[in-house]
Amino acid sequence: MPYPTSGEPDRPWVMRTYAGHSSAAESNALYRRNLDKGQTGLSVAFDLPTQTGYDPDSELARGEVGKVGVPVAHLGDMRELFRDIPLDRMNTSMTINAPAMWLLALYQVVAEEQGADAAELAGTTQNDIIKEYLSRGTYVFPPGPSLRLITDMVAYTVRQVPRWNPINVCSYHLQEAGATPVQEVAYALATAVAVLDAVRDSGQVPAEATGEVVGRISFFVNAGVRFVEEMCKMRAFVELWDEITRERYGVADPRHRRFRYGVQVNSLGLTEAQPENNVQRIVLEMLAVTLSRDARARAVQLPAWNEALGLPRPWDQQWSLRMQQVLAYESDLLEYDDLFAGSTVVAAKTQSIVDGARAELARIDELGGAIAAVESGYMKSALVGSLATRRRRIEAGEDVAVGVNRFTTTEPNPLLADLSTAIQTVDPAVEQAAVTAVRRWRVGRRPARGVRGVPRAHRGVRCGAHRPARRGAGRGARAGAPDRRRARQPAEAAGRQAGAGRALQRCRTGGCPRPGRRLRGGVPGDPAHPGADRGGGGGGGRARGRPVGAVRLAPGGGARGAGRAARRRPDRRPGGGRRHHPGAGRGPAT
Repeated sequence: MPYPTSGEPDRPWVMRTYAGHSSAAESNALYRRNLDKGQTGLSVAFDLPTQTGYDPDSELARGEVGKVGVPVAHLGDMRELFRDIPLDRMNTSMTINAPAMWLLALYQVVAEEQGADAAELAGTTQNDIIKEYLSRGTYVFPPGPSLRLITDMVAYTVRQVPRWNPINVCSYHLQEAGATPVQEVAYALATAVAVLDAVRDSGQVPAEATGEVVGRISFFVNAGVRFVEEMCKMRAFVELWDEITRERYGVADPRHRRFRYGVQVNSLGLTEAQPENNVQRIVLEMLAVTLSRDARARAVQLPAWNEALGLPRPWDQQWSLRMQQVLAYESDLLEYDDLFAGSTVVAAKTQSIVDGARAELARIDELGGAIAAVESGYMKSALVGSLATRRRRIEAGEDVAVGVNRFTTTEPNPLLADLSTAIQTVDPAVEQAAVTAVRRWRVGRRPARGVRGVPRAHRGVRCGAHRPARRGAGRGARAGAPDRRRARQPAEAAGRQAGAGRALQRCRTGGCPRPGRRLRGGVPGDPAHPGADRGGGGGGGRARGRPVGAVRLAPGGGARGAGRAARRRPDRRPGGGRRHHPGAGRGPAT
């Protein structure tokens, strides 16, 4: 979205709703209805098997297909998902991490089938695999290889899909995993620095294109109900990002140094008790990222009032969309310059967050950067401690949760008079239909061919993911799940990956560990459950400064290995009945 010049009214942000469930066809119908209501962008929610690289018929996908998002297993699903939606005129956010390169390949192929030029595609893949070790746990590869995948994808998109944001550095999940504003700012920026350093050191992008790389790094943040502090947090992000990109990377163009971010306001703070109170919580949290023009979000998606109870209905999502539209089009907010310029209170609070984040960034730098801070257990331990403090304050009544630990007397809620219709329900037959469909797709697809002998100039996402995408290979085959080949070596020992799809290609030829295979080294904490950040801190007891010696990776080699992994670590299965927001689970604050 172009930025207005000084003195012009600001333009409305991209308005999205986080949506997807049951099947590609059902989700496509929902997207087209939302666009007809004035939504200006799409935000795709994938189900947990898709997020962790499993096909619908995988043993480990059982019970989760289509529950908290849309299942996308192959090119046919992606075609159906965006049927009759012109992708060259759309701004699409895909909340996908470990399999991000594969989903982007499918998206690009569908767009090209529509006649679109890849250079015109606009949107975002979350692709922040690093934070998966700190919060949700939907990782597939160890941190080092994950960073290489991100690096290759950034290098590819800068050349081939220049309007695409290849990574959404995601502090959203960090807050829901316990992060304070200082930790949220510091850990997100440390991740961005790790990515930019890796891209620079890879040699895939010439030095003179550093500004273009920096200009495509976007962020996805959280905004809680303490909206004054949250607004100051965003101003701190803006100040520090400008400083880092100018001083560390020598980016001269201020347009490339802009802190570009989208937001999903806080979902963990939504309560099951008196859920009608969630409406005002959502509005206040939206103000945190829209009031200050100098730190205003460029894309906003709001949860629905009933998401602590389950999936929202289309009407509930419409209500949240109308909140954005009333603020942007009825109020006079966008007519003014920054409302807080010159405020000593805001300046002081912002500076305190900046100072704290600088100190934390220096500490992470001393540890060797974000990857080292993840592998050592430092970041996870700090988040668990902060989350424990937050929960103690809520349980002691020091932090008030209206309707939960104070003001609990209430009248009956007419919106919940019929609980069976108060939320969207997923037909149990959806899973079997998806299983049948993916098996039918495998039978009818083109025979698989390897990608050996691809010229060096064509390596990267296009060779590693686009060719199998075009011939119809399923996502699980690329992630190593249904390929049934036994792993021979740990993924972290597979050597340097030449392209964003090459790590997955190694999995298909035996270079990816099956579930239960031990990795060399350790990753701290137990982010085994995608909803671990919902309130338990992802196995906090194990995370307190002690690295874990074995990590069970999501994709599997053989079915027998997958079954053993499921029996040994049942919490490693995709689970949790609630929807998992652009990363985090939705649920009550207590």
